[in-house]
Amino acid sequence: MRLLYFTAHQIWPINTGARLRDYQLARQLAARFSVTFVEMRHAGEEHTMPPDGSGLTSVVTLDKGRTYSAFKILRGLAGPTPLTVLNCWSLRLASELADVLQSRQFDTVQIEGMQLMKYLPVIRKAPGCPATVVDWHNIESELMWRYAKTAGNPLKRVAAWRMAKLIERAENRLLDTCDTHIVTSERERQKLLARHPGANIQVIPNGVDAGYYSPKQIAEACRRTGQCDSRRTILFVGSMDYHANIDAVTWFSRAVWPEIARNHPDVKFTIVGRDPAPEVRALASDRIDVIGTVDDVRPFYASAVAVVVPLRSGSGTRLKILEAMAAGVAVVSTRLGAEGIDAENDVHLLLADGGPEIAAAVGRVVSSAETRARLSAAARAFVVSRYDWTVVSEQLCRIHCDLVRPRQLSSFPKGL
Repeated sequence: MRLLYFTAHQIWPINTGARLRDYQLARQLAARFSVTFVEMRHAGEEHTMPPDGSGLTSVVTLDKGRTYSAFKILRGLAGPTPLTVLNCWSLRLASELADVLQSRQFDTVQIEGMQLMKYLPVIRKAPGCPATVVDWHNIESELMWRYAKTAGNPLKRVAAWRMAKLIERAENRLLDTCDTHIVTSERERQKLLARHPGANIQVIPNGVDAGYYSPKQIAEACRRTGQCDSRRTILFVGSMDYHANIDAVTWFSRAVWPEIARNHPDVKFTIVGRDPAPEVRALASDRIDVIGTVDDVRPFYASAVAVVVPLRSGSGTRLKILEAMAAGVAVVSTRLGAEGIDAENDVHLLLADGGPEIAAAVGRVVSSAETRARLSAAARAFVVSRYDWTVVSEQLCRIHCDLVRPRQLSSFPKGL
């Protein structure tokens, strides 16, 4: 079976949650099928390739060109097409994608994100008319509606409200098309079914490479890098140019951290993630470390007494929670931050909302070795059995096979 996997970004390096999901799902699919990966490269971005062990048949890179131009921003705010879609579309890219689709006959095409929806007519014209699967990653309109509620700048709130409305309309059109839609949680599935009851929507949750975060692998990473910190840390991990993460760490540092710092003078707060925004860098102090991009996050998990996920906006499910659980670190998260993960409060993690409640939950983890051990053991067993990428991908492989099987059967002569 031949599958084309289409994304709006490069697959490598893995420095965002979207890239991590795409790489792991594509890699698992490539273990069973022939997978051609078609990616887009941003203007000025270095051309990188995944390691040989990915198993991909080929990787085709399309140069995306400039995004967020003044013209596109105006069109996105004033016109019917959201900016997120405009940023990924061009006639040149459509022609190049058509050439790839003409090069061999694909059985299915998996599209990563609603922002690529304008390419669906190109895919439908491909030889054999391949079945289509759209991986939503997040409900983008929900993410934007939530941002519109929390944005401090009134102009940003108005722009976000307008964008959310456009994205929601585009999502509704997308739900009317494609053979199968996949989302990361049952909550998101129900939300989309309420908008379009007839859509075929399946749940493929985010996952984690549990072996990569095993105690043995973490110890080896610490030995190799020599980066393990002797001080105990409260850790946040995430892309620090993403508005939901920026809001989370700045709010936590202002509203929650001072109380934790007073009660636990032996711990510090460490923020790890690519491209910290200026307001994140400004948080750095003697007890708040802003690390930025790292090659290997595992040594930071090794010195963490707890991982915090104080998100107040955003959508989808959080890979950072699954990674922390796999690494055996106790997690304290807002309820919104833990959305979509079937974990139980006070069994696999601690859920808390509001500054005092989060400070109390973190204090409980920091103060009690028994609580840390209980939460971390239950959480790691939970993600190994439910969220390892090898487990998660089984359903995705079935989805692709089920889409192709009726076509194969219909090609047999009658009477056979």
